[in-house]
Amino acid sequence: MKLKLYLDTSVWNFFFADDSPDKMEITKRFFKNIQNFDIFISSVVIEEIEQSPNEKKLLLEELIKKHQPSILEINSEIRRLAKLYVAKGIIPAKSINDAIHIACSTYFGIDVLLSWNYKHLANIFKKRKVSISNLEEGYLKPLEITTPMEVITDEKE
Repeated sequence: MKLKLYLDTSVWNFFFADDSPDKMEITKRFFKNIQNFDIFISSVVIEEIEQSPNEKKLLLEELIKKHQPSILEINSEIRRLAKLYVAKGIIPAKSINDAIHIACSTYFGIDVLLSWNYKHLANIFKKRKVSISNLEEGYLKPLEITTPMEVITDEKE
């Protein structure tokens, strides 16, 4: 059974991050073996990409079209969970989309949320707080939050 991965906007962006060659190379290595996973994004990822400068937006849209992730729709429970992460101080209010990425992954039972966002997502202290909050809300399946580096494999699964 394939791992279910939610790719936040940063993962798609770093595919083209010439200003960060190490992360770009790791991201491209991840995408070479993406068929080993079931991949997901949400409508929030689409909205964030829509706000990119036109040239980059076109590149990102092509990359998404090429890999065809399943698109998860945001519902009222996901919004409630996201607001809870903000209310508990896990994610700042100005970064509500990061809270939505976590809530969406939690609600849909995703195995791993992939992100290059160390400040709000791929951060051990945030992950612990998210885990506790999710358990308190009755979401028992653990959500791993990490970078693409942690799921790179050169082997066929």
